[in-house]
Amino acid sequence: MLKKNLVFATVFMLIAGFSFAQEQKTVVSKYDPNELFNPIFYKDYGSNLRTGNGEPGLGYWQNKADYAIQATINDVSSQISGSVTLTYTNNSPHQLGFLWFQLEQNLFNPASRGFAKLPATGNSRYGNVKTPFMGGYTISSVKILNTVAGKTTETVVEPDITDTRMRIDLPKMLKSGGDKVVVKVDYAYTVPEYGADRTGILNTPDGKIYAIAQWYPKICVFDDIQGWNTLPYLGASEFYLEYGNFDVSITAPNNHIIVASGELLNPAEVMTAKQLASYKKAFLSDSTVIIRSKDEIKDPASRPAKPTLTWKYRISNARDFAWASSASFIWDAARINLPSGKKALAQSVYPANADGKDAWGRSTEYTKASIENYSKRWFEFPYPAATNVASNVGGMEYPGIVFCGSRAKKGSLWGVTDHEFGHTWFPMIVGSNERKYGWMDEGFNTFINDIAAKDFNNGEYAGGNSNAHATAKFMFSDRTEAILKTPDALKEANIGLSLYMKPGFALTLLREQIVGEKRFDAAFKKYIRDWSFKHPSPWDFFRSMESSVGEDLGWFWKGMFLENWRLDQAISKVDYIGNNAKNGALVTIDNLEKMAMPVVLEYETKSGKKGRITLPVEIWQNAVSVKARIPVEEELVGVTIDPDKVYPDFYPENNSWTPVKQ
Repeated sequence: MLKKNLVFATVFMLIAGFSFAQEQKTVVSKYDPNELFNPIFYKDYGSNLRTGNGEPGLGYWQNKADYAIQATINDVSSQISGSVTLTYTNNSPHQLGFLWFQLEQNLFNPASRGFAKLPATGNSRYGNVKTPFMGGYTISSVKILNTVAGKTTETVVEPDITDTRMRIDLPKMLKSGGDKVVVKVDYAYTVPEYGADRTGILNTPDGKIYAIAQWYPKICVFDDIQGWNTLPYLGASEFYLEYGNFDVSITAPNNHIIVASGELLNPAEVMTAKQLASYKKAFLSDSTVIIRSKDEIKDPASRPAKPTLTWKYRISNARDFAWASSASFIWDAARINLPSGKKALAQSVYPANADGKDAWGRSTEYTKASIENYSKRWFEFPYPAATNVASNVGGMEYPGIVFCGSRAKKGSLWGVTDHEFGHTWFPMIVGSNERKYGWMDEGFNTFINDIAAKDFNNGEYAGGNSNAHATAKFMFSDRTEAILKTPDALKEANIGLSLYMKPGFALTLLREQIVGEKRFDAAFKKYIRDWSFKHPSPWDFFRSMESSVGEDLGWFWKGMFLENWRLDQAISKVDYIGNNAKNGALVTIDNLEKMAMPVVLEYETKSGKKGRITLPVEIWQNAVSVKARIPVEEELVGVTIDPDKVYPDFYPENNSWTPVKQ
């Protein structure tokens, strides 16, 4: 048996070697099939925590963070003061002797690491470096609360604050498997006018608009991948947060309107009777209902006659909470219809100078359409309201609320609104680690935004067909970087490319050209469903998609995500079989760069007949150059690779062949 197999193997290798030699030619190429199609793409096996097919395992766990926050805003000093009470549940199998918190407002202290990374000439996202804003938290107390038999005792602890992180040592170990600890932090800070384009203050003729985010000390994520995730907030990278429930009370001057993440619990206490009636009407209306009009902004009777009002909000199973407050808001709303039959509220707040049918007057229409579309396509919107706030923040997302630029109009307002609400799905529902993998929220969101633009209002703001050949010239130029890089480590000029454009393009390519829309969409929905309100890694996503679509895509993930490799397919030769066109033609195709893709060949004969053949990516598993047979019976007048320009061919100049004129 062994001898017979050895003889068979020897004969097979001789035949294969002869065939291979016949197919090969001398090509100056950077391509290495063994590098791209290396079978060991995944370095780790699946486990009971994260399975080989990309699902959370039976042993998957994550900790829980519930917040009760009371805060006050002073619209003269622009100071927020408050108290946050965190109930932290340790569902991990580990005992914890200390906790780590994020203090993200400390980025705006000139002594911060993030400030030190700014260009010496200044950066508008953070304010003027020459006259730095003196921001950051004042932590007045940190206490551990312990309640026994209805009696609560407090243990004061001394925090260890390092840049944007705070560590507190626990008086006793937090046990594994569901033990809880309650931590109360009293704090204050001054709101920066320019808060890294994520929080800030917009000055309008009718008053300031406060867009409030990164506004309370929050627990860091403790996970099965790294333990405590304590990367500092440096500005470019966003957030990685635990899920939990939020109960928030915010006290403001009576002339302010406050909108926030989640459900408003006390509308009758903070609205006039007229506004309350309009608010209730909006829950029943598919058309936009005005709750507070432009004419009411300066009318004292448009607000309850009290010195201050406390607005109470609640949101469940969320990873963050944000809000906005202003005396200058127009307020409108409409009903959101969800696939299950549930309803939610789309609403917008904006100043008078942002009003208009080509501007923020359509914001609620855009918000409603965006939420309904993504709910139908991917996963149902989980929150009671979706609120769009006009601000000096160009575009930023939080659970149930987004901040968008007040000057945006028409297509730009649709685009930023749809993009920010698209983040509901990535990372609000699918809670990836944005601090490390910004492409898992920005890139995924850019991808679904492109589909949504075609869906909205018969493609009112949809772009035309893109030319991937032209796109490749700057998407893979020498100055660009790979997708799978930490955002803080990217050159700032490359953030838009590596985190937004390239992963969005790659997913579109995978969906439309490589696996097909039907298989891709089913796989993508399963990934969202499996990892909703959980913490997937890039490898979980890769495994999940492969398992669902039934393809080994290691070559795709490696070339498009892990590396910054180019694609260059070229026609180097066309021969007629037996020197007779009636026998058909052989087209020699070279792969000259390090990436590979399927090949689409379009050909035309001298009588005008056209045809196409498609070759799978597997042709490049063991070859740098291949021959494709074209079934013609007459001479060719042209052959072209990728005629629809859907693949990112960096040098399309060598994609075509025409016969040399004699």
